[in-house]
Amino acid sequence: MSGPVTEQFESFDGTRLAVHRHGKGRPLVLLHGLFSSAAMNWIKWGHHEAIAEQGFEVLMLDFRVHGESEAPHEPERYPTNVLVRDVAALVDHYGLDEYDLGGFSLGARTSLHATAHGVLEPKNLVIGGMGTAGLGEWHRRAAKFRRVIDEFDTIPRGDPDFFSMQFLKSQGVDRVAARLLLDTMPDLDLVLLDAITMPTLVVCGDEDRDNGSAEELADLLPNADYVEVPGTHMSSVTKPDLGQAIARWLGGQT
Repeated sequence: MSGPVTEQFESFDGTRLAVHRHGKGRPLVLLHGLFSSAAMNWIKWGHHEAIAEQGFEVLMLDFRVHGESEAPHEPERYPTNVLVRDVAALVDHYGLDEYDLGGFSLGARTSLHATAHGVLEPKNLVIGGMGTAGLGEWHRRAAKFRRVIDEFDTIPRGDPDFFSMQFLKSQGVDRVAARLLLDTMPDLDLVLLDAITMPTLVVCGDEDRDNGSAEELADLLPNADYVEVPGTHMSSVTKPDLGQAIARWLGGQT
């Protein structure tokens, strides 16, 4: 199987977004984590191939401000839950009817917002690296990233946020656009999880507590399976177990 094909489309406001397509079969829209990219989360470690081998076409979006997508500086390009609207624009652009949806960290959070509010109705849902705190207490995590951006050049080695700063630097993140994007992400009322009735996989690293309890999240979802894979929030994405767990679970759904 050849590598992913990269395409671009215009979202609801004209922002050009990149999509990396791989495989043939039932569509799976797959979303990456904050300040990462489809290449860094899914392609580099072969997760897209493991999933495609189960008979899926994997459509990996680069969120705005990430990867090969545009990073506009105009504040009006950043309405509340803009990333949900971008994913809905992708589904519309490709005319997806029956499809699955999944993501890691920010991608998982975006998927949950989209389904809880009825914006998207995938047949199956995959939630990676996300717990209850990353939804209901997102404002705390967002504050950490605002600090990383605002104090970027003065965070010393040994500071708890130094690694996050180094990661942003390594990814070449546009800090002006990233700061605007952080303000578009509201908390999610956990009561709304009752509306997510499709089969759901909650998969998380056994040392990953960055977004609170994934197990608790799985318990709150009406129709969820919980699977642990090795690793922390950062390292679990780099191990084949994550992609294999997603592929196995999706392959077992009708």
